Amino acid sequence: MQQQSGSARLAEELMRFVRLGARAKGMLSVHAGDLGAEFSALMLLFPLRFHGPMRVTDLAEIKQADPSTVSRQAAQLVKAGLARREADPEDGRASRLAVTEAGLAACARLHDAREALLADVLSDWPADRVDAFVGLFADFNNAVETRLRAPVAATPRENA
Repeated sequence: MQQQSGSARLAEELMRFVRLGARAKGMLSVHAGDLGAEFSALMLLFPLRFHGPMRVTDLAEIKQADPSTVSRQAAQLVKAGLARREADPEDGRASRLAVTEAGLAACARLHDAREALLADVLSDWPADRVDAFVGLFADFNNAVETRLRAPVAATPRENA
């Protein structure tokens, strides 16, 4: 049996991580408790907390998601009292989404649940191994971000 390249093994592990992520989201939801909105909607609270109030279209761009999906998720947040709509000071006809105090509390609960889950997962790892993994994972994420920001090269077929 031929040994796989490092990138092929990494691709398999990333797909495994994505599959496990769906189950981990469920665990986070259980630990954080019912916050009144779907998990995907709750994830909109973090960029709103970090960047401040913004239009749904801008939030969709940050999340790299379809604006209609983000609009539906935003409606869940408003209904749950985790976000509010406010007039856009640059265009009174438009509205922005802003995090409420309840939304900030939900962010804290989700953050604490995520940290508790990771602490549990890594509890048997020596501290130096955790530090090495964090450093390598940050390097990997930085490399992916850099590549995603680079212009897409034309494929040989497009050049023909």
